[in-house]
Amino acid sequence: MANQKIECHDSTLSIRQLDPDTDVDDLMVWASDDEVTKFCSWDTYTCRDQAIEYINNFVLNHPYYRVVCLNNKAIGAISVTSNKGRDKCRGEMGYVLASQYWGRGIATKAVKMVVSTIFEEQPELERVEALVDVDNKGSQKVLEKVGFLKEGVLKKYCIQKGKICDMVMFSLLSSDVRLL
Repeated sequence: MANQKIECHDSTLSIRQLDPDTDVDDLMVWASDDEVTKFCSWDTYTCRDQAIEYINNFVLNHPYYRVVCLNNKAIGAISVTSNKGRDKCRGEMGYVLASQYWGRGIATKAVKMVVSTIFEEQPELERVEALVDVDNKGSQKVLEKVGFLKEGVLKKYCIQKGKICDMVMFSLLSSDVRLL
């Protein structure tokens, strides 16, 4: 995927691959923030070595992990994880944004940028879904603004950070993108 860019007031919002040499400190901004990681499946990072390990063991091997950038500075990340085997027609989207950028519409624009191309880049996908904690109202609003359909609440769906969580399932179909 080529870098995607849009003008965002006086700034340029873009999506690009993570550069392990230059983005690790930016990643630490959101990964070490308890407010950001509150609804994430992973724990808050406490040292730079955790970020380096994550980049080396997960990000660099991931088929679709991108950083969300403002003026080319990484301020968050977005990924689409495709399933294998018989469920390869669907992928799960996840995203995270540094808390200082919340409430500006950046996450919404980033998700729109990804869904505008993901079905072309991965033509086997017919569906992108996102699972969101029922208490994560901000993330639910992002998905609704982009056009994801709220399918329902999955009760006691998973355990995150030692707590059993209800999750909201959202989806966007390849046929829905044409309507956006």
